[in-house]
Amino acid sequence: MRSQLLAARAAALFASDLPAGSRPSPLVVGTAIAGAVRQYGGTRGCVAQMAAAYGDYPETAAARMRWARGVVETAHRAQHQQRHRKLIAA
Repeated sequence: MRSQLLAARAAALFASDLPAGSRPSPLVVGTAIAGAVRQYGGTRGCVAQMAAAYGDYPETAAARMRWARGVVETAHRAQHQQRHRKLIAA
């Protein structure tokens, strides 16, 4: 996945209401990202929420961002593998 897309999705997941430490399914991840993007008016709004969190709660923001990046990478990998299996089965 392109790093800019990964960063945008991770920022949106960071801004979402999903609790850090959870291991949501790819469908839940996508829904949470889409909801945060809508709620904050796009990915720039999500990044602004993330920046505010780093300013207000730096001790927890870094851990939440590590969680968000890991969840986004895992969800992307799972979706990629699922598409690959469908292509092979076809």
